[in-house]
Amino acid sequence: MGPPGSGKGTQAVRIAEQLAIPHISTGDILRAAVKAGTPLGQQVSAIMASGGLVGDDLITDLVRERLTAADATRGFVLDGFPRTRLQADALDGMRAPASLVVILIDVPDEAIVRRLSSRRVCDACSITQSVSADSGAEREGCPYCGGNLVVRADDNPDTVRRRLSTYAEQAAPLVDFYRPRRFFASIDGLRHADRVTAAILEWVTASCAGS
Repeated sequence: MGPPGSGKGTQAVRIAEQLAIPHISTGDILRAAVKAGTPLGQQVSAIMASGGLVGDDLITDLVRERLTAADATRGFVLDGFPRTRLQADALDGMRAPASLVVILIDVPDEAIVRRLSSRRVCDACSITQSVSADSGAEREGCPYCGGNLVVRADDNPDTVRRRLSTYAEQAAPLVDFYRPRRFFASIDGLRHADRVTAAILEWVTASCAGS
């Protein structure tokens, strides 16, 4: 778990690769279910075709179905689930609660604002890059194709703060739910990504050894 811009998606992929277990994100689950044409996938396809939103119950059913796959028997990294207390309760019904290692990547809000505000996307090749944190330029040249590096609309500082406020409201009950558990850890996400990965792997290894 972690706020937008904390690097949780990157870390989820890294940890899954290191442990040779699947990285399971809700977005991937939705796309795979639709492509496979399963009964649940057909429901998702119909909802998306009508412009609707996939509800809590259906997302939970999709995750439950995905966790029955053979590649998840040794473990898995969940990215984007659970997002609510109801989803967390459902996950406890899919796996023994004591078997879940929960990682919160903790980054202060203003650090995330600075981090995301330093991102630029090329308006020609669409590659996202970081610029100097003290750069005040709205546009810079792309070193790859010569296009313009521009601030993404959702990386505007005011927009980022609103996203963080929304995240805090949604995530606080979930963090409170998991924090008392033995295998919950809060990891400092301000460090270099490699050090964050190492800290997560150390906690996961220690948790598995102590379970």
